[in-house]
Amino acid sequence: MSTPVAKKRFGQHFLHDPYVIDRILRSVNPRPGEAIIEIGPGPGALTAPLLKRVDKLTVVELDRDVIPHLRAACGESEKLEIVMADALKVDYAALAPAGAPLRLVGNLPYNISTPLLFHVLSFAGRVQDMHFMLQKEVVDRMCAGPDDDAYGRLSVALAARAEVVHLFDVGPGAFKPPPKVESAVVRLVPRRPDFEIRDWAMFDRVVTAAFLQRRKTLSNSLRQLFTADEIRAAGIDPQWRAERLSAAQFAALANRLTERIA
Repeated sequence: MSTPVAKKRFGQHFLHDPYVIDRILRSVNPRPGEAIIEIGPGPGALTAPLLKRVDKLTVVELDRDVIPHLRAACGESEKLEIVMADALKVDYAALAPAGAPLRLVGNLPYNISTPLLFHVLSFAGRVQDMHFMLQKEVVDRMCAGPDDDAYGRLSVALAARAEVVHLFDVGPGAFKPPPKVESAVVRLVPRRPDFEIRDWAMFDRVVTAAFLQRRKTLSNSLRQLFTADEIRAAGIDPQWRAERLSAAQFAALANRLTERIA
């Protein structure tokens, strides 16, 4: 069966390079008995070799036109469960056996990668780890620390929720059609932060507000939430910009706001 035509509206770039596929498999190291979900399998270049190593594999795919190609690549295997749904709306916890930790894998559509990351992280309590292919620029933001040019809202949100490791880069030639950007594979292991966050929604609100106008000082970007004295009381210079603060410092600010409105 021929390769399906990639659809721009779905942000599709189908992985085909066997070396890259093998390297992803070695990074994931799937084992029988694990609850693994692949997001965006496309025509099954990664799905088929994954199936050989597990007892069951669940895949989430929105494009109905790739399903026949996917089934053909997997030899109509009974171990494959296909969930036709929007990955941004799936309840991933409901797809796993009761009490089983989830392992998520996928070549994520680049046009929805950031909101999809936030969505899957909402199930962090059930997830053992995640291995995703993403645009390299996004992976750089995910791994960035304070004072790094790539550091931003995504960096802080992830630093508070998971260990993030950039595994390796992937060139455009590994895909059909080749994207106009470099890609990278990243591993995320959810874990609780080593600092207190009393209200996660408040934490995310403060981080978002600070980076919405990232070139402004905190006394300006956060003036709807804090006075300069309140920022200073959290041990932070109100003349700093958002890019200087660690996730722990953002948590300190958010905790003070939580106390004030409690």
